[in-house]
Amino acid sequence: MVNRTLARRYASAVYALAAEASATERVGRQLAGICEAINADAATQQFFLAPVIDRYRKERVLSSVFEGRVDPIALHTLLLLVRKHRESLLQTVLEEYRALDMSAHGIEPLTIISARPLSGQELDQVKERVESVYGRRFVSQLVVNPTLIGGLRIVMGDRRIDGTIEGRLEQLARSLAATQ
Repeated sequence: MVNRTLARRYASAVYALAAEASATERVGRQLAGICEAINADAATQQFFLAPVIDRYRKERVLSSVFEGRVDPIALHTLLLLVRKHRESLLQTVLEEYRALDMSAHGIEPLTIISARPLSGQELDQVKERVESVYGRRFVSQLVVNPTLIGGLRIVMGDRRIDGTIEGRLEQLARSLAATQ
């Protein structure tokens, strides 16, 4: 299981270093590229995640591949994860780094869960409505879940707005149980 809290700590430190160097965009892009390169090939991914491979050997291999090709902050993040035996956190560190970058730009993630696919226009309308109500900017992601029957569920960080038929039926059942 990935420890998101620990990944957030690493991401915060890396983001702070990148911000000092005015390189937040570049470091984020390069961390994403490193993740893609490692996950693109099963053998490479296996090498990177294998706990039996000596960490010093991993460091030498990764340094020879990425040194001079990526920002030193991105490279040292990768090497630090290897040194601490936390290679499995790389993807989560990247996700947390992206969340910090969006937050720094006043943008928050918005997940819209629908029973059916929404058109681009419908998705934009929902996003604009939520932005006008909450006075924030969002980057939206659509998730289709046919088990919802109908309606929308909107997730913004730790806030959840449930306008689905399933959610309304659950609410009705709770209120009926409370009145008895």
